[in-house]
Amino acid sequence: MRGWGLTSAPWAFFLGRKLDGVLAIEDWRVLNGTVRFRGRLLVAPEVAMAVLTPRLTPCGYVPMIQRPDEIILVRLPVVRRKAGWWRGWPLNLTLFLLTIGTTVLVGADFQPTDPARLLSGLSFSASLLLILGAHELGHYLTARAYGVSVSLPYFVPLPVWPMGTMGAIIRMRSPIPNRKVLFDVGIAGPLLGLVVGIPLLVLGLLLSPVRPMAGAILQEGNSLFYLLLKWLCKGPIPDGFDVFLHPMAMAGWLGLFVTALNLMPLSQLDGGHIAYAVLGRRFPRMVWTFLGVLVLLAAYSQWLGWLLWVAIAVGLGLRHPPPLDDLTTLDPYRRALAVAALVLLAILVPPLPLAVYEF
Repeated sequence: MRGWGLTSAPWAFFLGRKLDGVLAIEDWRVLNGTVRFRGRLLVAPEVAMAVLTPRLTPCGYVPMIQRPDEIILVRLPVVRRKAGWWRGWPLNLTLFLLTIGTTVLVGADFQPTDPARLLSGLSFSASLLLILGAHELGHYLTARAYGVSVSLPYFVPLPVWPMGTMGAIIRMRSPIPNRKVLFDVGIAGPLLGLVVGIPLLVLGLLLSPVRPMAGAILQEGNSLFYLLLKWLCKGPIPDGFDVFLHPMAMAGWLGLFVTALNLMPLSQLDGGHIAYAVLGRRFPRMVWTFLGVLVLLAAYSQWLGWLLWVAIAVGLGLRHPPPLDDLTTLDPYRRALAVAALVLLAILVPPLPLAVYEF
């Protein structure tokens, strides 16, 4: 066993003792406060994490297992909370209230003084924020259930058509323990968002009239799932006619579209979390494959928005940070759910999301 007593960091010897019964240490080294112990795992990675985490957290370290012959001890960052309203829930509430305002404004077609327009804006805003809020709530509750420290949702107001918001995000304040937790947190948002969004879209479609198309019309794109819902709610639609969406239906359509975008296996999107949980270090291959699919989709639909998504994905980075335990694989149930998520992506994506047609 090399390394013991040959370092100016004697605390590493103390940390090594915490690995008793988990790793038969053969070698070790210290680098910038991180300690790498190499040897032979004596228990399964998931068991090792469960045993070591409570042992090491009081010492200010967290274990990371990325290889079967190595355990890395990483120093936990010191969290210094500064005073100020922007550091707590008041910021979340302020952003949420601003997002209500911007979504009402967009839903009212920027004419909130007109009572009829204002009513449409309120219906659009309430429906859209229910869907987006349910999506983020799925992430939040799942993360908290696993003991992952996470912020409340930050809604992003943006008074620009068609949504009036850039959605919402939550911040992970502690590392993801393993690929199972990464998968569950990633998929919970889209699933809960769909549970809320699909009934709202159905109700909105039932309230939407079918009219003849005339003049210049901005038309929403048809995904396979959306086509099915329109047929179930409205039956066969004659040529030259289409469904003119009620504000609730428009919010529901946008909710499905945002869910489809989030399910893409790219970077830090929900689909990226799901894909990494399944593939691990093979994740970049999936990313490059899907970027190629988006380029082909852009060429087929002539919608440059897909190329924008390619640029965003490249700008955010094609790699995904690994969880602390990167060895424990998913069970068959989660793998089947991952396949279901891929099917959802395929049936929720409209090849041409929005287009203007002349009739």
